[in-house]
Amino acid sequence: MPIKVIKNLPAITKLAQENIFVMDTERAENQQIRPLQILLVNLMPTKEVTETQILRALSNSPLQVNLTLLHTASRKAKNTDEQYLETFYRTFDEVKDEFFDGMIITGAPVELMPFEEVDYWSELVEIMDWGEEHVYSTFYICWGAQAGLYHHFGINKSIMDEKLFGVYEHDIYNDRPVLLRGFDEKFWMPHSRHTTVSLQQIKENRDLELLAGSEATGAAIVRSLDNKHIFVFGHAEYDWDTLNREYERDVKRGLDIAVPENYFPDDDPKQRPIVRWRSVSTLLFTNWLNYYVYQETPYIIEQIQKMKFERDKNLGAYI
Repeated sequence: MPIKVIKNLPAITKLAQENIFVMDTERAENQQIRPLQILLVNLMPTKEVTETQILRALSNSPLQVNLTLLHTASRKAKNTDEQYLETFYRTFDEVKDEFFDGMIITGAPVELMPFEEVDYWSELVEIMDWGEEHVYSTFYICWGAQAGLYHHFGINKSIMDEKLFGVYEHDIYNDRPVLLRGFDEKFWMPHSRHTTVSLQQIKENRDLELLAGSEATGAAIVRSLDNKHIFVFGHAEYDWDTLNREYERDVKRGLDIAVPENYFPDDDPKQRPIVRWRSVSTLLFTNWLNYYVYQETPYIIEQIQKMKFERDKNLGAYI
């Protein structure tokens, strides 16, 4: 949460230069507070595992969050009981007249397919387009990030020579945006994917900014300059044993799968994995939730639609 001080205190300027969020008394006294409405578009087949990971990532904040779970109606779930979906999830038709402060779109195990061949692609496109006027900021994860980057900015994915599988160290290219507030100069994050996106196309797009990445992973974190879209190509939300479960699953299937990099001590799958990304997960989701949603979204949530037309004039005070 922000530090509240008297307006025009000289320390405010210095702290702002150090990327520390300080709220003056005038703004604090006029700030209206309500629960945040967050929509989780869960595209993963193991719904319960993914929703638990996201809930855990969002929980390290004093902000009150009302989470709505959404599944795609155009694809019948094979790994989740229909009764479970009917009880805990909603469909797009059931929420399309509502507004949300934030939306999270997860990854999906369909990355080797062209986007247009994914059976729920048309529905996902409809959701992403709807989000332009009904959601203040959207957080895309892994394949979801590739899908969002392709749909909104025309940057397609490409297949890598080998699967990117493990926990990787990343460099921060610009630590000024508050999305990375509190990050160390280098940080670790899991990846599990066969595809990547063009760094050159991201850098050439005037509406996008590459915030973090590495030689091994390529782009790791990208944002649109209006903060409407946050793209994370790794899995900061992963549990300590997620990569292990993926590894064991593929071994049982007889697939040619390498041991996840930088994960097991001495690359020995018999040993307990080393967790290097827990603090990054907390910071990444909490920073997005606070600075890109809570501090910017309108108190009257329906005004999100109106604010869409004002974004180009004012990118916000906390970019």
